[in-house]
Amino acid sequence: MPKGRLPVLFLGHGSPMNAVLDNPFTRAMSALGRELPRPKAVLCLSAHWLTEGELSLNGAAPFETIYDFYGFPEELYRITYAPPPAAEQASRAAALLKPAPAVTGRGLDHGAWTVLRLLFPKADVPVFQLSLDYPAPGEYHYGLGRRLAPLRDEGVLLVGSGNIVHNLALMAPDIDAPPAAWNRGFDLKVKEYIDKGRRAELAAYRDLPGGELAVPTPDHYWPFLAALGAAGNDRASYPYEGYHHATLSMRAVRFG
Repeated sequence: MPKGRLPVLFLGHGSPMNAVLDNPFTRAMSALGRELPRPKAVLCLSAHWLTEGELSLNGAAPFETIYDFYGFPEELYRITYAPPPAAEQASRAAALLKPAPAVTGRGLDHGAWTVLRLLFPKADVPVFQLSLDYPAPGEYHYGLGRRLAPLRDEGVLLVGSGNIVHNLALMAPDIDAPPAAWNRGFDLKVKEYIDKGRRAELAAYRDLPGGELAVPTPDHYWPFLAALGAAGNDRASYPYEGYHHATLSMRAVRFG
């Protein structure tokens, strides 16, 4: 990897409760944050900002913390995470995309702030987000990452936040419930394809065994594909490998 180029991260974020829990996943994310080179800005692609037919971009105005979840303990709703907006880098990202995304004053959704506060707890690294085009196919999101890759040479850390396996309908109440066989099988097959350089093939996720159960809707998989595209052929390492609630893969991938 060229000197000065920042890595790309994909982080399984799981339940919003990880924002207040002390567990192996949250400790691994905090450790990862201490190891990373300090970026000029972070671009977060979250499973919880989806648009249709076009992209939207924030980062030009101060952030509010968005609590886009319901029925959780009150302590979650007392958390605030308001890093500086990365207006300059957001403008540069818009220039890489045609047509240019719409600029909004949207705050940070929980797919972004629950992981960013583990990586950068002081909230002192500028941040911006780009939405994902939900109806667009996997190949589009892989290509989106490739279009954003030049930002890595300009001091921007690209972070995809979702889950490789995300099936809430079959989720077990216990966070430490053993993973379903199809969950583990799909997750390990994805890892195999990453390590064997078959990355572009992962856009066709339903062709993999267990794909329909692992990715019943693609919202949490799209950030992974975007990160994969931005990574190119960079070597992958795995800051965390594990499963929550039987049907969530919490795999984190660092490229470069």
